[in-house]
Amino acid sequence: MSLDAKIPQGPLAEKWSKHKFNLKLVNPANKRKYDVIVVGTGLAGASAAASLAELGYNVKAFCFQDSPRRAHSIAAQGGINAAKNYQNDGDSVYRLFYDTIKGGDYRAREGNVYRLAEVSVNIIDQCVAQGVPFAREYGGLLDNRSFGGSQVSRTFYARGQTGQQLLLGAYSALNRQIHKGKVKMYTRSEMLDVVTIDGHAKGIITRNLVTGEIDTHSGHAVLLCTGGYGNVFYLSTNAIGSNVTAAWRAHKRGAFFANPCYTQIHPTCIPVSGDHQSKLTLMSESLRNDGRVWAPKTVEVAAKLRKKELTADQVKEEDRDYFLERKYPSFGNLVPRDVASRNAKEMADEGRGVGTSGFAVFLDFADAIKRLGQEAVAAKYGNLFDMYYQITNEDPYKQPMRIYPAVHYTMGGLWVDYNLSTNVPGLYALGECNFSDHGANRLGASALMQGLSDGYFVIPYTLGDYLATIGPKPVDANHPAFAQTKKDVTDRIAKLLALKGTKTVNEYHRDLGHIMWEYCGMARTEEGLTKAKGMIQALRADFWKNAIVIGANEEVNASLERAGRVADFLELGELMVDDAQMRKESCGGHFRLESQTEEGEALRNDDVFAFVGAWEYKGDNQPEELHKETLEFEFVHLTQRSYK
Repeated sequence: MSLDAKIPQGPLAEKWSKHKFNLKLVNPANKRKYDVIVVGTGLAGASAAASLAELGYNVKAFCFQDSPRRAHSIAAQGGINAAKNYQNDGDSVYRLFYDTIKGGDYRAREGNVYRLAEVSVNIIDQCVAQGVPFAREYGGLLDNRSFGGSQVSRTFYARGQTGQQLLLGAYSALNRQIHKGKVKMYTRSEMLDVVTIDGHAKGIITRNLVTGEIDTHSGHAVLLCTGGYGNVFYLSTNAIGSNVTAAWRAHKRGAFFANPCYTQIHPTCIPVSGDHQSKLTLMSESLRNDGRVWAPKTVEVAAKLRKKELTADQVKEEDRDYFLERKYPSFGNLVPRDVASRNAKEMADEGRGVGTSGFAVFLDFADAIKRLGQEAVAAKYGNLFDMYYQITNEDPYKQPMRIYPAVHYTMGGLWVDYNLSTNVPGLYALGECNFSDHGANRLGASALMQGLSDGYFVIPYTLGDYLATIGPKPVDANHPAFAQTKKDVTDRIAKLLALKGTKTVNEYHRDLGHIMWEYCGMARTEEGLTKAKGMIQALRADFWKNAIVIGANEEVNASLERAGRVADFLELGELMVDDAQMRKESCGGHFRLESQTEEGEALRNDDVFAFVGAWEYKGDNQPEELHKETLEFEFVHLTQRSYK
């Protein structure tokens, strides 16, 4: 089946403005007759809930945290892109569009990406009006810095706390609507299923994480804003609570899951230090503006560093390999994330890694401190340096940081069309929960941009088009579909609580993570993927026999919460492997060893794989059906990526 993304016709720069005019409208008096459910209150969810309530809709917002302020968006550090061209360095909406298409290795839609670039300029104005304290230059103008995959400075930032400040802006807008009574906020509530009536999404089933109560909630539309699924790898930069459950349950109710194997590996993370860790810590990509990435030129010097017979500052300049600057002179240390990550891994594979494990390279600020002075470096990156020191007990002002790639963001997600609608009418996916804008590799500082674009500027228009079509007739909360879906949820909970084996859920999660990282991580092979599929199937079968879930439903039960999420990860992991195996090409962060250039770069196969792969659930333990959305490139010429 070929999927229709419903991209508007016409010139690229006019698609969105013409489309907005052609969308159906809901008049103000009718808006208050509609109930909209928003699941997740990070940047996408909080901005969508606040914007829709401001328009007059009745909004029910849900998050599993104790406050919307604790959404994982708060962890973003480095910045948010916008094509303002404040630096007068040649940026434009088209250049941001082009950089994003190229950075995603030509596996994203032109129409969606151009809209994202177009809307980006409005996001900054919106956030400044909310009081977001962006960094400013001496004269008072907003400051910008560079991020990977770009040769211009377009990233707006608030020190290393950009996600936190942007979320507080959206949170304040959300709180205003809660106070006005237009948003009803449900905290500590986890969505466990979607209710569909006649093929349309009409509600959700939730579990109160404090009391265990299973509730039904009806609405005219359901918006999923629940983030990515990077925690399928166990160790990632995501918050421990981040999960795929909402999106996966929607998938099992008919929503297609697109490009699940597209995972972003971030090159600038604090390396793994041992099996005791449950998550990894990201160091902002902005550090690569002034930090220089290097590894020892020889395995002998690297061995001495690992044995602590030598310190980094004792390594002579001629014994250092600034490998990104050497291989990619045009972009240097600011190559895109997938390129930087793959090259760092190569250093470790060659035996030139540093740190006690050998799985690290250096990010060195000595030259920047010498050039700018420590005070200037501290003004830019001080809180990031402090965080690194707190975690590693190493002072980055005096010695280089040790960094290594780690799972960070997922480009895959629920398939949506240009209106952010899944193939299930009335069910929408926003932000990282959908697949739509980043192709096979997301440019740094574009996650915050997409979340706020979808919530503030896209869904307020496109949702109205659907609601005007179905009309304001109240949803029948007594429809049998609600009772049946609620029963499905309670049966699943009972099945999980009946598990009285000997192996903890965390152990299964860790085992899954090892399989995913080893065989479906940065580098993949046909043989490895085949092996991984069998291992995941065996692990999932063992989970339902030998896992232990303690406690009861009618209480705070972290064991039950994690069990449900890990069970979903086990199913998702197999689909990710299937998707990776199907895509016999290298593109972006998806690197098949069988498909590379003579220089070791990712080699696409546009004749066969220039499509979005969207998977349809066909039943437990049944192969999923692949649907394709052909990617048409009308305005950008398909070419082999080069950052040299």
